[in-house]
Amino acid sequence: MLFADDVVLIEESRSGVSQKLELWRQTLEAKGFRLSRSKTEYMKCDFSAMGYEDGDVSLVGQVVPKKDTFRYLGSMLQKEGDIDEDVSHRIKAGWLKWRQAAGVLCDHRVPRKLKGKFYRTAFRPAMLYGAECWPTKRRHVQQLSVAEMRMLRWICGHTRRDRVRNDDIRERVGVAPIEEKLMQHRLRWFGHIQRRPEEAPVHIGIIRRPENVKRGRGRPTLTWTEAVKRDLKEWNIDKELAADRKGWKCAIHVPEP
Repeated sequence: MLFADDVVLIEESRSGVSQKLELWRQTLEAKGFRLSRSKTEYMKCDFSAMGYEDGDVSLVGQVVPKKDTFRYLGSMLQKEGDIDEDVSHRIKAGWLKWRQAAGVLCDHRVPRKLKGKFYRTAFRPAMLYGAECWPTKRRHVQQLSVAEMRMLRWICGHTRRDRVRNDDIRERVGVAPIEEKLMQHRLRWFGHIQRRPEEAPVHIGIIRRPENVKRGRGRPTLTWTEAVKRDLKEWNIDKELAADRKGWKCAIHVPEP
């Protein structure tokens, strides 16, 4: 996999990637453009136990740097297909927003409900950017929840030592749990996909666990489809309801307290 600015080239073999890269370079230069050598990188994805070709990827005799992770369109991609780096990146983005507005959020003269609205419109979206595509594990949800509660406690002027229940903090600022909002985002995207015809390009990006393919040792990686099934089971929602746009929107809605 290679990316050049906002362009990604994907192939199943190193030689295939090299051919695509050379074709892309020739096409750009034929139109008077130039492919940046310094910004072009490649990543080998380890999604299975299958073997890969050894060797480097080159661009006009220059070896293209190999990366284990890179940022693309605001998200962090990892060679194993995990989302650890992306979740950490989004949490850092939320804290960056926090620091920019800390003077307002920590001002006791500003009503708590107004602070909560500010959080819902500025900070939570920063932490959940791209979350509709995350196959989250318990540790990812825990990281997001810890960051959120720390922000909300500071908004209320409390720390963990004050022993104020999380539900009470949320009630004071009018903010629903980020775990539930994460599930809402994922199911909303699932509903959109379900309503699209089978030939729609959006279905190409859905990774399903292949059958009769040798896997590596250990627990298999959680897929997005499996995360959606878990959400549907937890909320007791029939996936067939997704065909009804209004009914689906009502079923997955998470109200603020």
